[in-house]
Amino acid sequence: MNSEMYILSLTAASIALVHTLFGPDHYLPFVVLARARKWSKARTVWMTILCGIGHVGSSVLIGFIGITAGIALSKLNYFESVRANIAGWLFIGFGLFYALWGLRRAIKNKPHTHAHYHLRGKKHVHEHTHSSEHTHVHEKDEGVNSDKIEYKTLTPWVLFVIFVFGPCEPLIPLVMFPAMRHNLMGVLSVTTVFSVVTILTMLLVVLLLSSGLQLVKIDKLEKFTHALAGSTIFLSGVAIQFLGL
Repeated sequence: MNSEMYILSLTAASIALVHTLFGPDHYLPFVVLARARKWSKARTVWMTILCGIGHVGSSVLIGFIGITAGIALSKLNYFESVRANIAGWLFIGFGLFYALWGLRRAIKNKPHTHAHYHLRGKKHVHEHTHSSEHTHVHEKDEGVNSDKIEYKTLTPWVLFVIFVFGPCEPLIPLVMFPAMRHNLMGVLSVTTVFSVVTILTMLLVVLLLSSGLQLVKIDKLEKFTHALAGSTIFLSGVAIQFLGL
């Protein structure tokens, strides 16, 4: 690696690190949603990496299209600023909706009972709230698959779409510099280093904050975890939209 590529790669790594650390939207949504929705560490890691790939990958794709089509850097930066504006409002809307849903869920979270009727006429009743897991047993020979069904919610995929809209603004100028000098290896090096550092930084911060949050006992506020998660995402969106983070 010559000195120019070394400097480009080091610059890409440094900017990616700072860009990620100073952008709370890169990690706080995963931390609060993992706590509220009781994600396993594996799922938290998977969602962080997936959203990180979507976040960086969309800017990489736009950068390569710009290079191939010869689009001016100013136009690409304008397009990225439009995407950033959309992502900010999506974070605000998603966070507000999730916070209101979580608050409504917490307020309505009162112990209640459900009666279940089986095909053979049997009936059983169980009492529960929706702030914790509950199970009830059905007979296996009723002709219905009694295996536990895990319903996948839309929340993680909404988050993924928002991250795809969210651009990595510093990446475009970094990529365009070696591109203008027809340095393909420089383009690939900058792209790879920036992407890897961004995703690894997201993952490291998410895991550290998640581990720390697990030590915080909020028994009395447990039913408000969804509302708190939504509020945190909402504030992240506000920080993006109005503070430029």
